[in-house]
Amino acid sequence: MPFDSNSNDGGRGDRRIQIVAGNSNRPLTDAISAELKHPLTRSSVKRFADMEVFVEIHENVRGQEVFVVQSTSAPANDNLMEMLILCDALKRSSAKRITAVMPYFGYARQDRRPGPRTPISAKLVANMIERAGFDRVMTLDLHAGQIQGFFDMPTDNLYAAPTFARDIQERYDTSKVVIVSPDVGGVVRARALAKRIGCPIAICDKRRERAGESQVMNVIGDVEGMRCILIDDIVDSGGTLVNAANALLASGASDVYAYITHGVLSGGAVNKITNSKLKQLVITDSIQPTEPVKAAGNIRILSIAPLLAEAIARTAREESVSSLFY
Repeated sequence: MPFDSNSNDGGRGDRRIQIVAGNSNRPLTDAISAELKHPLTRSSVKRFADMEVFVEIHENVRGQEVFVVQSTSAPANDNLMEMLILCDALKRSSAKRITAVMPYFGYARQDRRPGPRTPISAKLVANMIERAGFDRVMTLDLHAGQIQGFFDMPTDNLYAAPTFARDIQERYDTSKVVIVSPDVGGVVRARALAKRIGCPIAICDKRRERAGESQVMNVIGDVEGMRCILIDDIVDSGGTLVNAANALLASGASDVYAYITHGVLSGGAVNKITNSKLKQLVITDSIQPTEPVKAAGNIRILSIAPLLAEAIARTAREESVSSLFY
């Protein structure tokens, strides 16, 4: 929906909000700007010869509400530093309130200590974001909801479920659909989506021997003759999805699709998905799709720009964001 800038000078000066783009996903930021019918703040993010980040804001942001859109996807450390330095530049330019809009929150999978002498990197990143000067955080489908508690400031965790539900209802006969969690940890997410579209759920019982490798052992639930839709927050190596699809088909499923919020798709994941029995993998553009992802025949991209734009507009108007999902 258009955002009322209350501008009296053609939209470039007396604006209620400013939207600043980092380099991690400029197409998504442009799409958010188009949804809001609100121009991006002129800025530049450059690298010196030694790859240090240099930022310059080319407009007055004094007393303004600023939204910095930046996913901390690969290269995660570079994109994180860009976001922190953008915040410092805005803070020193007297911005009134600065929100980190992080469609993908990098390091979210390091939310606890898996063993002795290991870090909780998600908490460290949260500390860095706070110390940089951000006033609030907006993100999408956090890998672990408790990460919100790592911040001592307002944090909005948005959900892709309404976007997924709408797409599923438009494309498939939901009376023949089963929503499937690829592991026990994702049951809450699968149940929430299934409730939205009125479908049963199933669960894949997964055993992981080591990081990046998984093996599906059992399917819990009736999938015989049904179209199975796997739902998860992150697809990285693709192994979990491929194994889950094989297990579901072996249990009598007619075909298998997957709806995943964040398409990390590292290493040979795209090739693995392309050559798998998955009918289609649907991901959002929270992470800028690579050329191999765009070229893959069985990977489709859904834009979450409308969702993020609406959340930004509501935040600026001091309206409820949670009501978008409940």
